[in-house]
Amino acid sequence: MKSHQGRPTSRLTARGAVTKARIVAAAASLVREHGVAGTSLDAVMTASATSRSQLYHYFADKDALISEVIKTQLGHVIAAQEPRLREVSSWDGLQRWCDHLVTTTRATHGVGGCPLGSLVSELADRSDSARLELARSFAQWQSYLSTGFTVMRDNGELASDADVDELALTMMSALQGGLLMAQTTRSARPLELALNMALGHIDRYRCDPTNNTTVLISGAANDPTEHA
Repeated sequence: MKSHQGRPTSRLTARGAVTKARIVAAAASLVREHGVAGTSLDAVMTASATSRSQLYHYFADKDALISEVIKTQLGHVIAAQEPRLREVSSWDGLQRWCDHLVTTTRATHGVGGCPLGSLVSELADRSDSARLELARSFAQWQSYLSTGFTVMRDNGELASDADVDELALTMMSALQGGLLMAQTTRSARPLELALNMALGHIDRYRCDPTNNTTVLISGAANDPTEHA
């Protein structure tokens, strides 16, 4: 796909906002099922019950539409993790967020992977505009962790020399690698191990920790559903 900017947008009417949202939702559903390459604009028009003129009124081209899909997926990710993500301002809050991720992945057996991560392999090397939008989305997601680690550092829970952005990147990298392996193996165990390693790294920056345990969910390694 070529890189283009979306059309300049004026304030949408209520009806226009509904139509645009319907197009994006249809595109997101098709992309999840068929991938970006397998999703045509004609298919989006059919699925959203819109005409070509309507689609091009809101989106200059497929790149612009996929950019909106990426933003929508980010919104879904953040919504699914709140309020736990906003509670990552203490060690206990960080562990609760990790627990939530593992529990959610165990329930789905990793099917679907990360809504954002699943787009990277398909788009990052084919569309620079999509790659940049994905990078912005991951940065926004990661910023919640950076903010939480900053609070922990300011409260004296993390060492004053802790690089909060590097710690956030460590956690995000572990999360994405763990989700990819969980999707491949149909087990949450890779995600649990990856997050535990990241927690172990962050634990080294804790000041006078009262509990050095970084196990996410007790007995998860012996959970028979992990090997089903």
